[in-house]
Amino acid sequence: MPSIRTFKTFLTVAKHGSFAAAAAEIGLTAAAVGLQIRALEESLNQVLFDRSARAVVLNPAGRQAVPAIEELVLRYEALALTGEVDALAGTVVMGALVSALMGAFADALWALKQAHPRLDVKLFAGMSSDFAQRVEAGELDAAVVTQSPNTLPANLLWTPLYDEPMVLIVPRRPHFVLPNDPIEALRCSPFIRFDRQTWTGHLVLDVLYRADVTVQEGMELNSVEAIVALVRQGFGISIVPQLANVQWARDRALQVIALPGIDVQRRVGLLERSRHSRMRFTEEIKQYFHGRMPARTTV
Repeated sequence: MPSIRTFKTFLTVAKHGSFAAAAAEIGLTAAAVGLQIRALEESLNQVLFDRSARAVVLNPAGRQAVPAIEELVLRYEALALTGEVDALAGTVVMGALVSALMGAFADALWALKQAHPRLDVKLFAGMSSDFAQRVEAGELDAAVVTQSPNTLPANLLWTPLYDEPMVLIVPRRPHFVLPNDPIEALRCSPFIRFDRQTWTGHLVLDVLYRADVTVQEGMELNSVEAIVALVRQGFGISIVPQLANVQWARDRALQVIALPGIDVQRRVGLLERSRHSRMRFTEEIKQYFHGRMPARTTV
């Protein structure tokens, strides 16, 4: 009968796609990890990974086994922590938008760390579309992402956490003539666009469509932070999400303008598999936003 340690090794290999990478996380040799996986496959009488010289990839049987093994590990860890006041401990691997780390999600993590000092959160910053693939593959326990414009796979669950309105930002000291009317400003001013291939980029397209304007294309970037920095320096205007808990209204170099009659929201939520071993943590995150998060500062 395979041990819980073997099941954890299986999940670590599935996450990394490599015996060597899994071994580095667990603290074993790659050969020892390989022996554990081989013993597990023999015990279950089925091959779980397709092996090559550079990687090991879950085959259909392995993918089917992941939810059941995650459930076993989850139940064991819950049993091991029975009777302890602080049952939320260990390492959680998460992805998050950089903009989320600047605002509301950073507050949530701080609150959870204060309440659960034995909790260790490893964070990776990146793009929503990349995180969706990594969560589905089991490389991440969860990720804070924008709502996908496409239908997600059936084994993924997205829970909304908070909304951010899409707003027009303009410099207070532009290097160009800036009309007072926001729609006219969009037509005439150099426009710094958020990458149109991203999920947030789709929202920018929606705003421009509703405003019925064609912009003067300047640069195209995939970072809200970089766009804000360029607008502050007076090089153009942009449409971006008004980041929750980031008080742009006090910014002496930046002006935030709500476009009249246009209400487009960026919905930020928690993406996770429908069953995984860190559901206690993700439930705490959702409870923080749905029950305890203070009102967001407006423009």
